[in-house]
Amino acid sequence: MSLRFCHSLLLLQLIFCSISAILSQDNGDPTIRTMEAFSGYPIHESNSFATDFVSSLSVDTLTLQKQIDELSTFSDTPAPSVTRILYSEKDVLARRYIKHLMTLAGLSVREDIVGNIFGRWTGHESELAPVATGSHIDAIPYSGKYDGVVGVLGAIEAINVLKRYGFKPKRSLEVIMFTSEEPTRFGISCLGSRLLAGSEALAKDLMSTVDSQNISFLDAVRSAGYAKEQDDLSSVFLKKGSYSAFLELHIEQGPILEEEGTSIGIVTAIAAPASLKVDFEGNGGHAGAVLMPKRNDAGLAAAELALAVEKHVLDSGSVDTVGTVGILELHPGAINSIPSKSHLEIDTRDIDEKRRNIVVEKIHQSAVSIAKTRGVVLSEFKIINQDPPALSEKLIIEAAEAASKELNLTHKLMISRAYHDSLFMARVSPMGMIFIPCYKGYSHKPEEYASGQDIANGVKVLALTLAKLSLQ
Repeated sequence: MSLRFCHSLLLLQLIFCSISAILSQDNGDPTIRTMEAFSGYPIHESNSFATDFVSSLSVDTLTLQKQIDELSTFSDTPAPSVTRILYSEKDVLARRYIKHLMTLAGLSVREDIVGNIFGRWTGHESELAPVATGSHIDAIPYSGKYDGVVGVLGAIEAINVLKRYGFKPKRSLEVIMFTSEEPTRFGISCLGSRLLAGSEALAKDLMSTVDSQNISFLDAVRSAGYAKEQDDLSSVFLKKGSYSAFLELHIEQGPILEEEGTSIGIVTAIAAPASLKVDFEGNGGHAGAVLMPKRNDAGLAAAELALAVEKHVLDSGSVDTVGTVGILELHPGAINSIPSKSHLEIDTRDIDEKRRNIVVEKIHQSAVSIAKTRGVVLSEFKIINQDPPALSEKLIIEAAEAASKELNLTHKLMISRAYHDSLFMARVSPMGMIFIPCYKGYSHKPEEYASGQDIANGVKVLALTLAKLSLQ
Protein backbone atom coordinates (compact mmCIF):
# COMPACT_ATOMS: atom_id res chain seq x y z
CA MET A 1 0.00 0.00 0.00
CA SER A 2 1.54 3.34 -1.06
CA LEU A 3 2.08 6.24 1.28
CA ARG A 4 -0.10 8.44 -0.96
CA PHE A 5 -3.00 5.92 -0.79
CA CYS A 6 -2.73 5.71 3.01
CA HIS A 7 -2.76 9.49 3.25
CA SER A 8 -5.89 9.69 1.04
CA LEU A 9 -7.65 7.01 3.09
CA LEU A 10 -6.84 8.83 6.31
CA LEU A 11 -8.16 12.08 4.83
CA LEU A 12 -11.43 10.40 3.82
CA GLN A 13 -11.85 8.97 7.31
CA LEU A 14 -11.31 12.41 8.83
CA ILE A 15 -13.88 13.96 6.48
CA PHE A 16 -16.38 11.19 7.24
CA CYS A 17 -15.89 11.65 10.99
CA SER A 18 -16.33 15.43 10.63
CA ILE A 19 -19.57 15.01 8.67
CA SER A 20 -20.85 12.47 11.20
CA ALA A 21 -20.07 14.86 14.03
CA ILE A 22 -21.93 17.69 12.29
CA LEU A 23 -24.94 15.47 11.59
CA SER A 24 -24.99 14.25 15.17
CA GLN A 25 -25.12 17.88 16.31
CA ASP A 26 -27.58 19.23 13.73
CA ASN A 27 -29.41 16.02 12.82
CA GLY A 28 -29.39 17.31 9.26
CA ASP A 29 -33.07 18.35 9.46
CA PRO A 30 -33.91 21.68 11.12
CA THR A 31 -37.34 20.28 11.97
CA ILE A 32 -35.73 17.54 14.05
CA ARG A 33 -33.62 20.19 15.77
CA THR A 34 -36.78 22.13 16.58
CA MET A 35 -38.41 19.10 18.12
CA GLU A 36 -35.30 18.25 20.11
CA ALA A 37 -35.08 21.81 21.36
CA PHE A 38 -38.69 21.66 22.58
CA SER A 39 -38.13 18.23 24.06
CA GLY A 40 -35.23 19.47 26.16
CA TYR A 41 -32.66 17.14 24.59
CA PRO A 42 -29.11 18.58 24.80
CA ILE A 43 -28.23 19.62 21.25
CA HIS A 44 -25.90 22.22 19.84
CA GLU A 45 -27.23 25.77 20.36
CA SER A 46 -30.67 24.42 21.28
CA ASN A 47 -31.63 27.42 23.38
CA SER A 48 -30.94 29.95 20.63
CA PHE A 49 -32.73 27.72 18.13
CA ALA A 50 -35.82 27.42 20.33
CA THR A 51 -35.75 31.19 20.85
CA ASP A 52 -35.62 31.65 17.08
CA PHE A 53 -38.66 29.38 16.72
CA VAL A 54 -40.68 31.34 19.27
CA SER A 55 -39.77 34.71 17.78
CA SER A 56 -40.79 33.46 14.33
CA LEU A 57 -44.35 32.46 15.30
CA SER A 58 -46.61 34.71 13.27
CA VAL A 59 -50.41 34.85 13.32
CA ASP A 60 -52.29 36.04 10.23
CA THR A 61 -54.52 38.30 12.31
CA LEU A 62 -56.30 39.97 9.38
CA THR A 63 -57.31 36.68 7.77
CA LEU A 64 -58.37 35.21 11.12
CA GLN A 65 -60.59 38.24 11.86
CA LYS A 66 -62.05 37.99 8.36
CA GLN A 67 -62.92 34.35 9.02
CA ILE A 68 -64.58 35.26 12.33
CA ASP A 69 -66.61 37.93 10.54
CA GLU A 70 -67.56 35.60 7.68
CA LEU A 71 -68.66 32.86 10.06
CA SER A 72 -70.87 35.37 11.90
CA THR A 73 -72.91 35.89 8.72
CA PHE A 74 -74.29 32.36 9.07
CA SER A 75 -76.93 33.61 11.48
CA ASP A 76 -80.70 33.65 11.84
CA THR A 77 -80.66 37.15 13.33
CA PRO A 78 -79.17 40.35 11.92
CA ALA A 79 -75.68 41.63 12.75
CA PRO A 80 -74.15 42.39 15.15
CA SER A 81 -76.02 39.53 16.84
CA VAL A 82 -75.41 35.89 15.99
CA THR A 83 -77.99 33.10 16.30
CA ARG A 84 -76.88 29.67 15.13
CA ILE A 85 -79.03 26.81 16.37
CA LEU A 86 -78.07 23.13 16.20
CA TYR A 87 -78.78 21.46 12.83
CA SER A 88 -80.48 24.57 11.42
CA GLU A 89 -79.77 25.65 7.84
CA LYS A 90 -77.28 28.26 9.07
CA ASP A 91 -75.58 25.71 11.30
CA VAL A 92 -75.13 23.35 8.35
CA LEU A 93 -73.64 26.15 6.23
CA ALA A 94 -71.29 27.11 9.06
CA ARG A 95 -70.16 23.49 9.36
CA ARG A 96 -69.29 23.44 5.66
CA TYR A 97 -67.27 26.62 6.15
CA ILE A 98 -65.26 25.05 8.99
CA LYS A 99 -64.60 21.89 6.99
CA HIS A 100 -63.42 24.03 4.08
CA LEU A 101 -60.93 25.88 6.31
CA MET A 102 -59.70 22.60 7.77
CA THR A 103 -59.11 21.29 4.26
CA LEU A 104 -57.25 24.46 3.26
CA ALA A 105 -55.02 23.94 6.31
CA GLY A 106 -54.11 20.49 4.98
CA LEU A 107 -56.02 18.61 7.67
CA SER A 108 -57.66 15.23 7.14
CA VAL A 109 -61.36 15.83 7.89
CA ARG A 110 -63.92 13.39 9.26
CA GLU A 111 -67.29 13.65 11.05
CA ASP A 112 -69.14 11.37 13.43
CA ILE A 113 -72.88 10.66 13.28
CA VAL A 114 -73.90 13.62 15.47
CA GLY A 115 -71.71 16.09 13.60
CA ASN A 116 -68.60 16.44 15.73
CA ILE A 117 -65.99 17.48 13.14
CA PHE A 118 -62.33 16.42 13.36
CA GLY A 119 -59.40 17.77 11.36
CA ARG A 120 -56.13 15.88 11.85
CA TRP A 121 -52.52 16.77 11.10
CA THR A 122 -50.76 13.40 11.18
CA GLY A 123 -47.55 13.29 13.19
CA HIS A 124 -44.46 11.29 12.33
CA GLU A 125 -45.27 8.88 15.19
CA SER A 126 -48.93 8.54 14.31
CA GLU A 127 -49.37 5.44 16.48
CA LEU A 128 -49.12 7.66 19.59
CA ALA A 129 -52.27 9.18 21.07
CA PRO A 130 -52.83 12.59 19.40
CA VAL A 131 -53.05 16.02 21.02
CA ALA A 132 -56.44 17.67 20.44
CA THR A 133 -57.75 21.21 20.56
CA GLY A 134 -61.00 22.92 19.59
CA SER A 135 -64.33 24.31 20.73
CA HIS A 136 -67.81 24.99 19.30
CA ILE A 137 -69.49 27.35 16.83
CA ASP A 138 -73.19 27.10 17.74
CA ALA A 139 -74.60 30.30 19.23
CA ILE A 140 -77.58 31.01 21.46
CA PRO A 141 -80.17 33.52 20.15
CA TYR A 142 -78.89 37.08 19.83
CA SER A 143 -75.40 36.32 21.08
CA GLY A 144 -71.94 37.35 19.84
CA LYS A 145 -69.42 36.04 17.32
CA TYR A 146 -66.45 35.08 19.52
CA ASP A 147 -67.77 32.53 22.04
CA GLY A 148 -66.42 29.13 20.99
CA VAL A 149 -65.50 30.44 17.54
CA VAL A 150 -62.10 31.72 18.73
CA GLY A 151 -61.32 28.19 19.91
CA VAL A 152 -62.16 26.62 16.53
CA LEU A 153 -60.85 29.18 14.04
CA GLY A 154 -57.96 29.96 16.41
CA ALA A 155 -57.06 26.27 16.53
CA ILE A 156 -56.98 26.02 12.74
CA GLU A 157 -54.79 29.13 12.62
CA ALA A 158 -52.50 27.65 15.31
CA ILE A 159 -51.94 24.69 12.97
CA ASN A 160 -51.23 27.12 10.13
CA VAL A 161 -48.74 28.99 12.36
CA LEU A 162 -46.79 25.79 13.02
CA LYS A 163 -46.94 24.72 9.39
CA ARG A 164 -45.68 28.09 8.16
CA TYR A 165 -42.61 27.69 10.33
CA GLY A 166 -41.99 24.14 9.11
CA PHE A 167 -42.71 22.38 12.39
CA LYS A 168 -43.44 18.65 12.13
CA PRO A 169 -45.42 17.11 14.99
CA LYS A 170 -44.38 13.92 16.72
CA ARG A 171 -47.87 13.14 17.97
CA SER A 172 -50.68 13.98 15.56
CA LEU A 173 -52.52 17.24 16.21
CA GLU A 174 -56.30 17.30 15.87
CA VAL A 175 -58.79 20.17 15.74
CA ILE A 176 -62.30 19.34 16.97
CA MET A 177 -65.46 21.32 16.33
CA PHE A 178 -67.93 20.06 18.92
CA THR A 179 -71.63 19.72 18.20
CA SER A 180 -73.99 21.85 20.29
CA GLU A 181 -72.10 23.19 23.28
CA GLU A 182 -75.12 25.41 23.92
CA PRO A 183 -78.35 23.82 25.23
CA THR A 184 -80.58 25.98 23.01
CA ARG A 185 -82.45 23.43 20.92
CA PHE A 186 -82.73 20.23 22.97
CA GLY A 187 -81.94 21.57 26.43
CA ILE A 188 -78.69 19.59 26.59
CA SER A 189 -75.43 21.47 26.94
CA CYS A 190 -72.18 20.09 25.49
CA LEU A 191 -74.14 17.44 23.62
CA GLY A 192 -71.28 16.43 21.33
CA SER A 193 -68.54 16.30 23.96
CA ARG A 194 -70.82 14.49 26.44
CA LEU A 195 -71.31 11.76 23.86
CA LEU A 196 -67.61 11.65 23.05
CA ALA A 197 -67.03 11.17 26.79
CA GLY A 198 -69.23 8.08 26.67
CA SER A 199 -72.52 9.19 28.24
CA GLU A 200 -74.74 6.13 27.81
CA ALA A 201 -77.62 7.87 29.59
CA LEU A 202 -77.54 10.73 27.09
CA ALA A 203 -77.31 8.37 24.13
CA LYS A 204 -80.42 6.61 25.39
CA ASP A 205 -82.35 9.82 26.18
CA LEU A 206 -81.65 11.31 22.76
CA MET A 207 -83.59 8.47 21.13
CA SER A 208 -86.81 10.03 22.47
CA THR A 209 -85.80 13.70 22.86
CA VAL A 210 -87.78 16.38 20.98
CA ASP A 211 -87.35 20.14 20.66
CA SER A 212 -89.92 22.88 21.31
CA GLN A 213 -91.42 22.25 17.85
CA ASN A 214 -91.81 18.54 18.64
CA ILE A 215 -89.06 17.62 16.17
CA SER A 216 -87.14 14.60 17.39
CA PHE A 217 -83.38 14.67 17.80
CA LEU A 218 -83.01 11.85 15.29
CA ASP A 219 -85.07 13.71 12.67
CA ALA A 220 -83.08 16.87 13.29
CA VAL A 221 -79.69 15.17 13.05
CA ARG A 222 -80.72 13.47 9.81
CA SER A 223 -81.98 16.74 8.33
CA ALA A 224 -78.44 18.05 8.78
CA GLY A 225 -77.01 15.09 6.88
CA TYR A 226 -75.85 12.92 9.78
CA ALA A 227 -76.89 9.51 11.18
CA LYS A 228 -78.28 8.53 7.79
CA GLU A 229 -77.85 4.82 8.22
CA GLN A 230 -77.64 4.20 11.95
CA ASP A 231 -79.22 5.18 15.26
CA ASP A 232 -76.52 3.78 17.52
CA LEU A 233 -75.17 6.95 19.14
CA SER A 234 -72.66 4.90 21.12
CA SER A 235 -70.52 4.85 17.97
CA VAL A 236 -69.56 8.41 18.94
CA PHE A 237 -68.01 7.31 22.26
CA LEU A 238 -64.25 7.66 22.64
CA LYS A 239 -62.13 5.36 24.72
CA LYS A 240 -60.34 6.92 27.66
CA GLY A 241 -56.85 7.85 26.52
CA SER A 242 -57.90 8.44 22.90
CA TYR A 243 -55.97 11.71 23.20
CA SER A 244 -52.81 12.36 25.16
CA ALA A 245 -54.05 15.90 25.90
CA PHE A 246 -56.90 18.27 25.07
CA LEU A 247 -56.49 22.04 25.13
CA GLU A 248 -59.22 24.64 24.48
CA LEU A 249 -58.71 28.31 23.61
CA HIS A 250 -61.62 30.53 24.68
CA ILE A 251 -62.58 34.10 25.51
CA GLU A 252 -62.77 34.50 29.27
CA GLN A 253 -66.48 35.47 29.34
CA GLY A 254 -65.61 37.44 32.47
CA PRO A 255 -63.88 40.76 33.22
CA ILE A 256 -60.83 39.67 35.22
CA LEU A 257 -58.13 39.54 32.53
CA GLU A 258 -59.18 42.83 30.97
CA GLU A 259 -59.45 44.62 34.32
CA GLU A 260 -56.02 43.39 35.39
CA GLY A 261 -54.38 43.98 32.02
CA THR A 262 -53.29 40.34 31.82
CA SER A 263 -52.85 38.77 28.38
CA ILE A 264 -53.43 35.08 29.11
CA GLY A 265 -55.48 33.11 31.61
CA ILE A 266 -54.48 29.52 32.28
CA VAL A 267 -57.39 27.54 33.68
CA THR A 268 -56.74 25.27 36.65
CA ALA A 269 -60.32 24.02 37.17
CA ILE A 270 -63.76 24.24 35.58
CA ALA A 271 -66.80 24.72 37.77
CA ALA A 272 -69.57 22.28 36.97
CA PRO A 273 -73.31 22.93 36.87
CA ALA A 274 -76.31 21.20 38.24
CA SER A 275 -79.39 21.98 36.14
CA LEU A 276 -82.86 21.66 37.65
CA LYS A 277 -86.42 21.76 36.33
CA VAL A 278 -89.19 22.58 38.81
CA ASP A 279 -92.97 22.68 38.28
CA PHE A 280 -95.66 23.93 40.67
CA GLU A 281 -99.41 23.45 40.14
CA GLY A 282 -101.99 25.55 41.96
CA ASN A 283 -105.51 26.85 41.35
CA GLY A 284 -106.07 29.50 38.76
CA GLY A 285 -108.85 32.02 38.79
CA HIS A 286 -109.86 35.59 38.08
CA ALA A 287 -107.35 38.14 39.35
CA GLY A 288 -110.13 40.26 40.81
CA ALA A 289 -112.65 37.70 42.01
CA VAL A 290 -110.50 35.30 44.07
CA LEU A 291 -109.64 36.82 47.45
CA MET A 292 -106.02 36.72 48.61
CA PRO A 293 -106.50 34.32 51.58
CA LYS A 294 -108.15 31.79 49.25
CA ARG A 295 -105.44 31.68 46.63
CA ASN A 296 -103.09 28.83 45.72
CA ASP A 297 -100.83 30.85 43.44
CA ALA A 298 -98.28 28.78 41.53
CA GLY A 299 -96.59 31.98 40.34
CA LEU A 300 -95.85 33.18 43.86
CA ALA A 301 -94.49 29.72 44.72
CA ALA A 302 -92.06 30.06 41.80
CA ALA A 303 -91.09 33.58 42.85
CA GLU A 304 -90.43 32.44 46.41
CA LEU A 305 -88.29 29.55 45.19
CA ALA A 306 -86.27 31.91 42.97
CA LEU A 307 -85.41 33.99 46.04
CA ALA A 308 -84.60 30.80 47.96
CA VAL A 309 -82.07 29.87 45.26
CA GLU A 310 -80.30 33.19 45.81
CA LYS A 311 -80.32 32.73 49.60
CA HIS A 312 -78.89 29.20 49.54
CA VAL A 313 -76.14 30.20 47.14
CA LEU A 314 -75.11 33.19 49.26
CA ASP A 315 -75.27 31.09 52.43
CA SER A 316 -72.63 28.72 51.01
CA GLY A 317 -69.99 31.23 52.08
CA SER A 318 -68.02 30.99 48.83
CA VAL A 319 -67.83 33.40 45.89
CA ASP A 320 -67.38 30.34 43.68
CA THR A 321 -70.95 29.19 44.37
CA VAL A 322 -73.45 30.73 41.96
CA GLY A 323 -77.09 30.13 41.12
CA THR A 324 -79.42 31.42 38.41
CA VAL A 325 -83.10 31.07 37.66
CA GLY A 326 -82.79 31.44 33.90
CA ILE A 327 -86.32 30.42 32.96
CA LEU A 328 -89.55 31.23 34.81
CA GLU A 329 -92.80 30.57 32.95
CA LEU A 330 -96.37 31.13 34.18
CA HIS A 331 -99.58 29.60 32.88
CA PRO A 332 -101.89 30.85 31.47
CA GLY A 333 -99.74 33.99 31.27
CA ALA A 334 -102.49 36.63 31.38
CA ILE A 335 -102.31 39.78 33.48
CA ASN A 336 -105.78 39.23 34.90
CA SER A 337 -105.44 35.52 35.64
CA ILE A 338 -103.91 33.90 38.73
CA PRO A 339 -101.13 31.51 37.58
CA SER A 340 -102.28 27.92 37.87
CA LYS A 341 -98.92 26.50 36.80
CA SER A 342 -95.32 27.67 36.99
CA HIS A 343 -92.12 26.30 35.55
CA LEU A 344 -88.55 27.15 36.60
CA GLU A 345 -85.20 26.10 35.25
CA ILE A 346 -82.32 26.61 37.65
CA ASP A 347 -78.56 26.54 37.17
CA THR A 348 -76.25 26.29 40.15
CA ARG A 349 -72.53 25.62 39.91
CA ASP A 350 -69.32 25.53 41.90
CA ILE A 351 -65.78 24.20 41.65
CA ASP A 352 -66.54 22.28 44.86
CA GLU A 353 -68.94 19.46 43.99
CA LYS A 354 -69.98 18.70 47.56
CA ARG A 355 -70.79 22.35 48.31
CA ARG A 356 -72.83 22.65 45.11
CA ASN A 357 -74.76 19.47 45.86
CA ILE A 358 -75.65 20.80 49.31
CA VAL A 359 -77.14 23.86 47.59
CA VAL A 360 -79.16 21.59 45.27
CA GLU A 361 -80.55 19.68 48.25
CA LYS A 362 -81.49 22.91 50.04
CA ILE A 363 -83.30 24.12 46.92
CA HIS A 364 -85.25 20.87 46.91
CA GLN A 365 -86.15 21.24 50.58
CA SER A 366 -87.33 24.80 49.94
CA ALA A 367 -89.47 23.69 47.00
CA VAL A 368 -91.19 21.08 49.18
CA SER A 369 -91.73 23.58 52.01
CA ILE A 370 -93.02 26.34 49.73
CA ALA A 371 -95.50 23.98 48.06
CA LYS A 372 -96.87 22.94 51.46
CA THR A 373 -97.11 26.49 52.81
CA ARG A 374 -98.81 27.90 49.71
CA GLY A 375 -101.14 24.95 49.12
CA VAL A 376 -99.75 24.10 45.69
CA VAL A 377 -98.40 20.85 44.30
CA LEU A 378 -94.72 20.33 43.56
CA SER A 379 -95.45 18.30 40.44
CA GLU A 380 -91.82 17.99 39.33
CA PHE A 381 -88.37 18.50 40.77
CA LYS A 382 -85.97 17.04 38.25
CA ILE A 383 -82.17 17.16 38.21
CA ILE A 384 -81.31 17.33 34.50
CA ASN A 385 -77.59 17.04 35.05
CA GLN A 386 -75.27 17.17 38.04
CA ASP A 387 -71.80 17.12 36.54
CA PRO A 388 -68.60 16.92 38.56
CA PRO A 389 -66.08 19.77 38.22
CA ALA A 390 -62.87 19.09 36.31
CA LEU A 391 -59.25 19.86 37.17
CA SER A 392 -56.75 20.81 34.51
CA GLU A 393 -53.72 18.55 34.06
CA LYS A 394 -50.54 19.85 35.68
CA LEU A 395 -48.43 19.02 32.62
CA ILE A 396 -50.73 21.08 30.36
CA ILE A 397 -50.80 23.99 32.81
CA GLU A 398 -47.01 24.00 32.95
CA ALA A 399 -46.70 23.82 29.16
CA ALA A 400 -49.07 26.78 28.71
CA GLU A 401 -47.23 28.74 31.41
CA ALA A 402 -43.90 28.07 29.73
CA ALA A 403 -45.32 29.12 26.35
CA SER A 404 -46.64 32.38 27.83
CA LYS A 405 -43.28 33.17 29.39
CA GLU A 406 -41.36 32.38 26.21
CA LEU A 407 -43.70 34.70 24.30
CA ASN A 408 -43.24 37.43 26.95
CA LEU A 409 -46.98 37.49 27.67
CA THR A 410 -48.36 38.16 31.14
CA HIS A 411 -50.47 35.33 32.48
CA LYS A 412 -52.34 34.18 35.55
CA LEU A 413 -53.79 30.94 36.87
CA MET A 414 -57.56 31.10 37.25
CA ILE A 415 -60.69 28.99 37.41
CA SER A 416 -63.44 28.89 34.81
CA ARG A 417 -66.86 29.64 36.25
CA ALA A 418 -68.40 29.05 32.85
CA TYR A 419 -68.23 25.47 31.68
CA HIS A 420 -67.07 24.23 28.33
CA ASP A 421 -66.57 21.12 26.23
CA SER A 422 -63.28 20.76 28.10
CA LEU A 423 -65.28 19.70 31.17
CA PHE A 424 -66.30 16.52 29.37
CA MET A 425 -63.10 16.00 27.41
CA ALA A 426 -61.43 15.72 30.83
CA ARG A 427 -63.16 12.32 31.05
CA VAL A 428 -61.35 11.22 27.89
CA SER A 429 -57.89 12.73 28.34
CA PRO A 430 -55.83 15.19 30.38
CA MET A 431 -57.34 18.64 29.85
CA GLY A 432 -56.40 22.31 29.94
CA MET A 433 -57.75 25.69 28.83
CA ILE A 434 -56.33 29.04 27.71
CA PHE A 435 -58.36 32.22 28.23
CA ILE A 436 -57.94 35.57 26.50
CA PRO A 437 -59.52 38.87 27.60
CA CYS A 438 -62.86 40.01 26.22
CA TYR A 439 -64.43 43.46 26.35
CA LYS A 440 -65.92 44.10 29.82
CA GLY A 441 -66.31 40.36 30.19
CA TYR A 442 -69.33 40.48 27.89
CA SER A 443 -70.53 37.21 26.37
CA HIS A 444 -73.76 35.68 25.09
CA LYS A 445 -74.79 39.05 23.70
CA PRO A 446 -73.97 41.08 20.57
CA GLU A 447 -71.48 43.32 22.41
CA GLU A 448 -69.16 40.34 22.89
CA TYR A 449 -65.71 41.32 21.56
CA ALA A 450 -62.06 40.25 21.66
CA SER A 451 -59.34 42.35 20.03
CA GLY A 452 -57.22 41.04 17.19
CA GLN A 453 -54.10 41.35 19.34
CA ASP A 454 -55.60 39.37 22.21
CA ILE A 455 -56.77 36.65 19.83
CA ALA A 456 -53.32 36.53 18.21
CA ASN A 457 -51.70 36.20 21.64
CA GLY A 458 -53.99 33.30 22.46
CA VAL A 459 -53.28 31.58 19.15
CA LYS A 460 -49.52 31.90 19.69
CA VAL A 461 -49.75 30.39 23.17
CA LEU A 462 -51.99 27.65 21.81
CA ALA A 463 -49.61 26.88 18.93
CA LEU A 464 -46.53 26.76 21.14
CA THR A 465 -48.28 24.65 23.78
CA LEU A 466 -49.55 22.22 21.14
CA ALA A 467 -45.99 21.91 19.82
CA LYS A 468 -44.67 21.13 23.28
CA LEU A 469 -47.42 18.57 23.97
CA SER A 470 -46.93 17.00 20.56
CA LEU A 471 -43.37 16.18 21.47
CA GLN A 472 -44.14 14.47 24.78
